[in-house]
Amino acid sequence: MPPPTTRLHAVFPLLRDRVETHYRIPVRIMDVPDPFAGDLDGAEIHLDYLSPDDLQLFTLAHLFGHTIQWSLSSRFWTLGGKEPGTYSEADLAEVDAYERDASRYGISLLHEVGVDDLDGWLSDFSACDRLPGELLPHGREAPTRDVLAGGDARPHPSPDPGVLARRAKFRWDGVVI
Repeated sequence: MPPPTTRLHAVFPLLRDRVETHYRIPVRIMDVPDPFAGDLDGAEIHLDYLSPDDLQLFTLAHLFGHTIQWSLSSRFWTLGGKEPGTYSEADLAEVDAYERDASRYGISLLHEVGVDDLDGWLSDFSACDRLPGELLPHGREAPTRDVLAGGDARPHPSPDPGVLARRAKFRWDGVVI
């Protein structure tokens, strides 16, 4: 189950302020092209204004994690951008680790602002988010977010804010995450 709306409303501005002031990464709430709930280009984060509160908080934390990854290696800019049906088992394992680690950075961000009661929720949400159609047996649908998925709630160390902001391009420019 997602945290109560009141909790989401209390935590969201803490995360947004931390990302924008400490890490100097603008967070824009806008119309993000369907079917995405958010996007990033390595230097800013976009969140869809129509997303439900739980999805918007998850997306902010998760895309912050991808922003860190993108600042560490340009190789991450295209990871997960292959055509469906072309992933090897090794590719799928690498994409899964990439997605899991992005949320682990998001958990670290929560801890930076003094929030330690949402680790399991963010981790479980991430585990459901990491189930692309290619990973599921034919004919099965991914579990909904309200099902506990047994994610990985271990945070990553907080990044150095000086290494962030390496602009790549937005997903609608050809990068798929």
